[in-house]
Amino acid sequence: MRTLAAVACWLVTLLGIGMTEAASLTVPVTVAMQKSGSEATLLGVFFHDPQLGWAVGSGGTILKTTDGGHKWKKVSSGTTALLTAVYFRDAQRGWVVGANGTVRTSKDGGETWSVVVVSTQAPLYGIAFASPMKGWMVGGNGTILQTTDGGENWTDQASGTSAALYAIALTSEQQGTVVGALGTILTTTDGGKNWTTQVSQSSATFFDVAFADEANGWAVGNAGALFQTTDGGTHWIDRTLPCGRTCNKLTDLIRVRFTDAQQGWIVGERGQILRTSDAGFNWVEETSPVKRSLMALSFPRASAGWAAGEGGTIISISAGKK
Repeated sequence: MRTLAAVACWLVTLLGIGMTEAASLTVPVTVAMQKSGSEATLLGVFFHDPQLGWAVGSGGTILKTTDGGHKWKKVSSGTTALLTAVYFRDAQRGWVVGANGTVRTSKDGGETWSVVVVSTQAPLYGIAFASPMKGWMVGGNGTILQTTDGGENWTDQASGTSAALYAIALTSEQQGTVVGALGTILTTTDGGKNWTTQVSQSSATFFDVAFADEANGWAVGNAGALFQTTDGGTHWIDRTLPCGRTCNKLTDLIRVRFTDAQQGWIVGERGQILRTSDAGFNWVEETSPVKRSLMALSFPRASAGWAAGEGGTIISISAGKK
């Protein structure tokens, strides 16, 4: 995994997308540190609800909370592999993925984990389900794996690329978008039977993708890459915001989530937290309590989120209502 190091900067307006002073908005946001009890680099976090959540990372680390992150406990994963993502279908059944084709599953809320055998040794970076039965994993060397039986078995799908694939977003059992290295964006409209390469006109590495609905989505990546689609992923508009006068290098944007059509969040290098309340027209840089990079993001409710990252960092994000 590449080292993240960049100078944090304020972003300015481009193509109608701009930055707004946080104090000018009426929605209060509280960002607070939580004690994870770990020094691992945390690459994945997932909350099923505002109380129950998990975080995963280096050295096979799996952490679990049942009280909204006030207390985190370490759970044995049975591996020392780097774990990159975690997903729970419900409060009991979940999966973690990671290096060397590592997949583990839990049927008891993450208390115990068992091995899932898959047909790849490539690193796996992302996992998502469109329904209780249908889910996908993505990873290195263009790897896409699909399950149609609730995660019991996983089969290869042809991606048509050898690029590393870092994230997948699903808006239905038929429609999904995958992003990755070298500006790679793939879409499917037939449940993954065919994956179509879309033109991003960018060489950026996209780390994450998220959709507010079936049409409107965002992809984020290195050097501040910020791209928007309004047609379900077929066409993408470069909304990347350039450095200000005091910036030497754009900050990598690592995770993005939308909680509804208007509200969205991005986290990235040096503890950066960005928020939009107007469907991405303006982005606010929230005050962050950390300077370590944030590499994972989860919002089980529009008003409650968590981010995780380097050195065991976990922060809670509370957004009040107008």
